[in-house]
Amino acid sequence: MATINIRDEDRVLDEPDAISKFLSPFGIWYRRFEGSDLLDESATHEEILAAYEAPIAELKAEGGYVTADVIDIEPTTPNLDAMLAKFSVEHWHDEDEVRFIVEGRGLFHIHPKEGPVFSIEVEAGDMIKVPLGTHHWFDLCQDRRIRAIRLFQDPAGWTPHYTESGTDARYQPLCFGPNYVPSEGVTRRFE
Repeated sequence: MATINIRDEDRVLDEPDAISKFLSPFGIWYRRFEGSDLLDESATHEEILAAYEAPIAELKAEGGYVTADVIDIEPTTPNLDAMLAKFSVEHWHDEDEVRFIVEGRGLFHIHPKEGPVFSIEVEAGDMIKVPLGTHHWFDLCQDRRIRAIRLFQDPAGWTPHYTESGTDARYQPLCFGPNYVPSEGVTRRFE
């Protein structure tokens, strides 16, 4: 399940209702898809798209998305550092960024026009839509593994427009990880 970290306010949100309520004013939606364990790690991109055909069709109809693909990043991905360097710098797109996480974890950093910079850690079963024009950047967690279904309104995909603000340099990519103790506990564990 996703976790929001608002570092400048020393605040963490880990309850689905609180997450959705916090994200709503920014036009970001978050959903949890139970049943994200439909496939094993050896599934092909075609098998992933077929297994999740129903939720993909629902999202396409809802948002006007015309195509979907799978991005599959692991520590052995060729030129991984160069690829991640493109994602981890603040940018925005001319269309929504929609991700349905199938495996692994990642960290979206959001820099809204009004409000604090915050990060959203996503994992398998999380769906997120970052609306067009939203300043953001993305980092992998320490295991450097994520597999996600991406949806696009333009079949050619989207192009990042870099802000060159330098804001991204002020926020280290800190993931909570699988050993994070939810809000009822006192311990916060970053890894």
